[in-house]
Amino acid sequence: MTRTDQGEPLIVASNATAARQILKGYGKRWKIECLFRALKTKGFNLENTHMTLPGHVKRLLCLLTLAYVWCVLVGINQDAEIKNHGRRAWSVVTLGLRSLVRACSRQSEVLAGELLHFIRLWTLPQIANGESVGY
Repeated sequence: MTRTDQGEPLIVASNATAARQILKGYGKRWKIECLFRALKTKGFNLENTHMTLPGHVKRLLCLLTLAYVWCVLVGINQDAEIKNHGRRAWSVVTLGLRSLVRACSRQSEVLAGELLHFIRLWTLPQIANGESVGY
């Protein structure tokens, strides 16, 4: 047993003896579960494609994973209502996806600027000789 960042108890049962290793593996597994939940039911609806050819599914998963990362990059800076239990009312992925859809679907100067800002999130600053340089 351990506690989450919010102080809630987290219990993971296993027959292995290395508790730290179990929790580290569980943390990785949880991140993957969040990705698959988003890809299946939280906006991307992967299963609705009915694709079965391995090569097609592989390429689609690569594209959807990039879209997921973009949603996280956009959503992480979005303001959201905080519920009584201390978590956001909407996930970072949902906030990012909504913002991207809104920015891509409307024709206006303001939203075009917003879309350009979202595209620039893919260019991370590079540190060279103590100065920040864009790609």
